Amino acid sequence: MRPQNEEGRRAKQIEIMENSFNCYAENGFSSVGIKAIAKACDCSVATLYLYFENLDDLIVKSTEYCMGKVEDEFMAKAPTDVEDLWRFIDEIPYWTAKEHGKKYRLMYQIYTHPKYREYGQKFFKGVDERYTEYAKSLEPKLGIPHEKITPLIFILIRACVHYALFEDEFYLKSQIAVLKETLELFIAKYSPKAKQGTVIE
Repeated sequence: MRPQNEEGRRAKQIEIMENSFNCYAENGFSSVGIKAIAKACDCSVATLYLYFENLDDLIVKSTEYCMGKVEDEFMAKAPTDVEDLWRFIDEIPYWTAKEHGKKYRLMYQIYTHPKYREYGQKFFKGVDERYTEYAKSLEPKLGIPHEKITPLIFILIRACVHYALFEDEFYLKSQIAVLKETLELFIAKYSPKAKQGTVIE
C-alpha cells in the first residue's frame, strides 16, 4: 500500500472513530447498534468492517482516540506562566464540562463495563505517563518541580470530570480551593518571582 493511501485510510478511520464516538455520546452506549453507527458515519456496515475487526474493536479504539484528543484539547489551554494559573483553574472546569461532558460520561460507561475494563486499565496507565509529561512541560513555566505538579493535575482533572458528570458545585469549589492553596504554597517555595516578593493574587 502506497503511503498516500495509508494516510487516506488513517484519515477515514479517524473520521469513523470520531463520528461513532459522538453518536454513542449523544444517544447512549447501550441503545446504539452497528446500523446506527454506520448511518452516523455516512457509510455502510461493510465499510466499517474494512477499518475495524468488529464492533468491540471500533468501540475500544474510538474511545481511546477521542479521549486522547480531549486530553490534548484540555492541555492546550494549560497556563503559560504563574500569573495565568488562576485564569486556567477558574475557567477550565466549566469549559470542559460544556465541551466534553457527554464524552466523559461515555468513557466511564465503556471503561467500567466488564468487557472493556482491561482496556480502561491500559488507557489510564497511559494517562499516568501523559500527565507526567504534561507536568514536565509546565515545570519551566511555573517554576515548580514536575513531581509536585503531577498530582495536582490529577486533582484538577478529577474535579473537572466529576463536575462534568454531576454538576456538583460544592465538590468542584472545595477541590479548587484546596488546589489553589497548595499552588500558592508551592509558588512561594519554588517560584523565583515569588522569592523576589511578587504578590500572588
